[in-house]
Amino acid sequence: MLLRETDLDDTVRPPINAAEASKLLEHIDKWKGKVSKQWKARANAHQQAIEKGDPYGYAKVFKGLSKLEQEGNLRSQDRAHLKLSTQLLVEELANALGKSQEEALDQIEKIA
Repeated sequence: MLLRETDLDDTVRPPINAAEASKLLEHIDKWKGKVSKQWKARANAHQQAIEKGDPYGYAKVFKGLSKLEQEGNLRSQDRAHLKLSTQLLVEELANALGKSQEEALDQIEKIA
């Protein structure tokens, strides 16, 4: 797909910086929301959150599904969304904080 340079500002967001990464980690730590008990509604909501490209959306998907995983209630689509949201968060945080992906993963797993 061709993307014109004039469309970049509307299509591609800049990566988060270190200050925003700290806010994002705090958001993950303090998020107390719940995910839908209906698997199809949950899967649709998580897909939309991931497609928006917002790190806070990734964080909500990650945190909600991490809680469900602890309860042993993940379906295959949930596992796929958890894996993708984790990967996207790790990339964002590693880049913003100047850490390796392994270090960023350790950091979010500690607060999940």
